Formats: sequence, C-alpha cells, structure tokens
Amino acid sequence: MLTPTVQLPLYGKRIIVTAPRNYAARLSQQLINQGGMPFVMPTIETCSLENFTELDAALQHIDAFDWIAFTSRNGINAFFQRLEDLEINPLVLTNICFCAIGLDAEKLAALGVKVDLVPKEPSPAGVIAELAKIPDIAHKNILVPVPEVVGVPEPDVIPNFVAGLKKLGMKVTRVPTYRTRCLDKDIYEVELNLIQQGKIDVIAFSSTAEVTGFLQMVDSKRDYEHCAISPWLDATRIACFGPYTAANAKKLGLNVSIVAQDYSSFAGFAEAIALSARSANALWAQQ
Repeated sequence: MLTPTVQLPLYGKRIIVTAPRNYAARLSQQLINQGGMPFVMPTIETCSLENFTELDAALQHIDAFDWIAFTSRNGINAFFQRLEDLEINPLVLTNICFCAIGLDAEKLAALGVKVDLVPKEPSPAGVIAELAKIPDIAHKNILVPVPEVVGVPEPDVIPNFVAGLKKLGMKVTRVPTYRTRCLDKDIYEVELNLIQQGKIDVIAFSSTAEVTGFLQMVDSKRDYEHCAISPWLDATRIACFGPYTAANAKKLGLNVSIVAQDYSSFAGFAEAIALSARSANALWAQQ
C-alpha cells in the first residue's frame, strides 16, 4: 500500500511482542502493516523435547487413534518432524480424523493432511463444542499433542481441553510433543528499561504462558504500569489475543485493555490494537 506511515493508526506506537520468535515475526509484520514499531521480546521459547519416549510410543501405535487434535502450529510442526525422523510413512494417518484451530488448518493442508474439523470459535473450547455435535464421539480414541511446559506453571488451557474431551466420553491420550520454556530476563535489559520508563505504548500477549514468563521478568506492577497508547491515558495498555488469554492475564493481575475479538489470525490481533489506537487518538484530539 502507498499510504503514508503517518496516516496509519499505529504510527509511532512502540509495541512489545512477547510471542516466541516463530510467532513474533508474523505478529510483528501485521503491526508494521498498521504503522506500528514492534519490539520483539519473546518471554518464552518453543524447542524440541529432550526425551521423546512418550511421543515415539504414540507415533509407533498411531493407527490406534480415531482423532488427533492440534491446539497449536508448534504442535503440528513438532509432530510431523518426529514422524519424519522415525521414518514412519504418513499413509498410516489416512484413517485418522484431524482437527486444528484457525489458520493452523492451512498448515495441515499444506502437509497433505485432510482436516476434518475446524471450529467456528478458534479455540480448544471451540473444538470441544464441535466434537460434541458428532453422535458417536464417545469412546473414540483421541491423541492430543501438547507442550511440555518448563520453568513456569502450566496454563489451564490444555488441562481444561483434556477435561472437556473426557466429559464427551472420549479416551484421551495427552502426549508432550515440544517444550515451552521461559527465557532469561537478562537479555532484555534495554526492553525492560523502556517499559519501566513508560516509553512503550502496548505490551501484546498471544498466550497465557507469555504472560507468566513476562511476570517473572518484572519485580512489580510499577515496572510496566506506565504503558499508555496516548499521552492522556494513565491506564496500562495490555493487549491479549482473544478472551481466553485475556481472562488468564486478569487472573494473574494484569489490567487488560485490548482484547482481539477476531483471534483466528494475528491480523485480527493487530487490528484490535489499531482500533484501540484510533479511539484513543480521537479522544486525545478532543482534549
């Protein structure tokens, strides 16, 4: 687009992106499209497992499952990478039904996998709601590839998802597929100083684990409460990618002011932040 940057809603806005680096690049581009200046500060990272015993056991008997439910793109990537490492023919997946959330379905399709269920609500709760509509879903075997969370308490998203599947009568096998761990705050001296000085307009969280990781990097609310999207606003500008991350952020003590209603893609997240900026700038102009 040929729109001058100064006319874009996030012009001059400094935004901390706490997502892991593979996600941070995608979100940052969407923020740049809106005129923002993203500061990439992953509070967590995703990496390979150190112990593949449980995952390998599941993959060696993959034909025992009726469904595989992915809750993240990281899970998809790690699952199919390990399948390849073990030299397991992907044809063994032919009779298994797959479900994925939001644009993750496109990732599966790119791998040649037919996606049988993509929930209208792009969340694990949405998956449960759609599975509940299938008459014979009880007693079906479902594999749930999940992260092994290290260094922080596990967010309740996956435990709640597993519990919901069990309530449907499904036989659930939860298997660690990749690791999620916190990063050391010492590498973010510059970014944390900017936050403490009130020079950051928005902190954007795309998952509960990112929130938990961030809170381990700060000493108190005073370290980040000065973030404001416009000079006249004193409230902390915390942005969350959807209602579930927002609810957990609030439980952890954050004052969430921006929640993406379209949380099927990062474009929706960036648009929510841009909409907040438009509203704030309009009010500021009236002062």
